[in-house]
Amino acid sequence: MGRVDEQLRVGLIGAGPWADRVHAPGLADHPGTRLTAVWARRPEAAAALASSYDAVVASDVDSLLTQVDAVAFAVPPAVQAEIAVRAAKAGKHLVLEKPIAGSLAEAERLVDAVGEAGVASLVVLTRRYAPETREQLEQLHAVGGWVGGGARWLTGALLGGPYSKSPWRHERGPLDDVGPHAFDLLDAALGPIVEVIAADRSAHGVWQVVFAHEGGATSVATMTMSVPLQPGIAEVVVYGEHGHRTLADRGTPALQCYTNLLDDFVALVDSGTSTHPLDVRRGLHLQRIIEQARAKAEA
Repeated sequence: MGRVDEQLRVGLIGAGPWADRVHAPGLADHPGTRLTAVWARRPEAAAALASSYDAVVASDVDSLLTQVDAVAFAVPPAVQAEIAVRAAKAGKHLVLEKPIAGSLAEAERLVDAVGEAGVASLVVLTRRYAPETREQLEQLHAVGGWVGGGARWLTGALLGGPYSKSPWRHERGPLDDVGPHAFDLLDAALGPIVEVIAADRSAHGVWQVVFAHEGGATSVATMTMSVPLQPGIAEVVVYGEHGHRTLADRGTPALQCYTNLLDDFVALVDSGTSTHPLDVRRGLHLQRIIEQARAKAEA
């Protein structure tokens, strides 16, 4: 679809803590986007968020879709998947949270809708938009020879803090919430994940997932959101014939990562491009991994 004005008009679905801290300020401050409308299941939350950025409160999703060129989501995965399919069919570009859906079937429907509409999409895999991550992944690929690795994502996020009252996070746990970040980085560093070899969830809520990667490397992801670590741990390491490397987080804030995402997003829309390494198809790949890991753990 054609651009209506110089800035991309973006509607925001959701008005919780992540929408308030990252999506709304990122969209409002980026030179290529304008936060135009907000819709949330709690009208008072939508009104409070919209008023801070001179955006309108949409009465419903359909009303929001008539006012925007693109939609950003900050809602639970199943809610996102249903609305995002409608948005894509309406020709709206998409900024999607992870996981992109509540199930593999929902994710497949969303990918089909995006493909048929030819709209742009990006998934908010926050660390991938940090300049240090891009730089370090390039260095890893240039060196090569990596045979294994691991990810540790250990937090107490479900015990307290802004996301501790999130029902879907309590229901689905770290596999769905922090899992996409860990799996995406292991996949990016060591090659595509082709098999979940094993998966286990302990009585303490600690997940261990073992992967096989294309090319023969193996890795292990350890994740929890219910251990009171302060600060939490989020790290990825690889090892091989050239030693041991850590994908170091150098502290690029989430809001800066989101701004970098929007740089890519606006460029996609401006150029009429609908493919990107971190588009909805990446989300589907990660959804398959989640589904396989849960099946392995429950077997």
